[in-house]
Formats: sequence, C-alpha cells, structure tokens
Amino acid sequence: MAQSLAKIYIHLIFSTKNRERILEDGIRVALHKYLGGILRDLNSPSIEINTEPDHAHLLFTLSRTLSISQVVQEVKSGSSAWLKKQSRAYADFHWQNGYGAFSVSQSNVPEVQAYILNQREHHRGMTFQEEFREFLRRYEIEYDERYVWD
Repeated sequence: MAQSLAKIYIHLIFSTKNRERILEDGIRVALHKYLGGILRDLNSPSIEINTEPDHAHLLFTLSRTLSISQVVQEVKSGSSAWLKKQSRAYADFHWQNGYGAFSVSQSNVPEVQAYILNQREHHRGMTFQEEFREFLRRYEIEYDERYVWD
C-alpha cells in the first residue's frame, strides 16, 4: 500500500489550572472557534468542542503525522496565548499541565458529540473531578490521585 491512511477519533479533556472557574460564557463561542482553528491547522479537524468554566472537551480526528501529545501541546499553548490577549481577566490564564485523551469508535461519535454538547446539564449533578475519575474508571486507566490534578 503506497498511502498511509488513518482515522482515529480522540475525546480530549483538560481543565484550567487548579480547576479555576474562569472561562466565562461570553468568551466560549470565540474560544471554541479558536480551538477548532488550531486543530484544523494541525490536520486534526474538530468534530465537537465545548467548554465549561473550569474545563474543556474536544472531539477530533487525530492527524496521521502527529502524536496526541503534540496536538495537546499546540492546542493548550495556542489557546492560552489567545485567551491572555482577549481580556485582563485572562492575563494569568493557564491550562492544567495534564490531560485525558480517550479513543472513540466511529460508531460512538454521535453519542460523544451529544455528551460534549450537553456539558452544562451534565455538570449540574457532577463536578469536573467526578466526571474525569469516571472516564479513568471506564477506560480502566490506573492513576494516582496525588498527581492527576496538577
């Protein structure tokens, strides 16, 4: 086979530094657009993006030439720099150091899209930390509670 072909769906989750509830509703649409632009430029097109005041969910297809960590680095550093230019409220903005990246089968893409879009409702009954622990449990990822939150 002469071509290298791949389609890997990734559900990426990360929070603001110390889970600070800083992402205001007024910035969310522009932030989602900016995040999508970064992913597009990395040949990792977004499918769905949503944020809450203290975290982000991104569903995208991973570029066949970049690692997940490379994409995450570009997404977080680029969006952090952009946010800092938007308002004094974001002058000291940082994303957390870590992230969670979870594989998604093509048949589950619509379900994950709906989950991401429904974040506001979902978080009326569950904190970000509870949600993230649930992802780790569901994906059978071992972790040390002392280090998972920065």
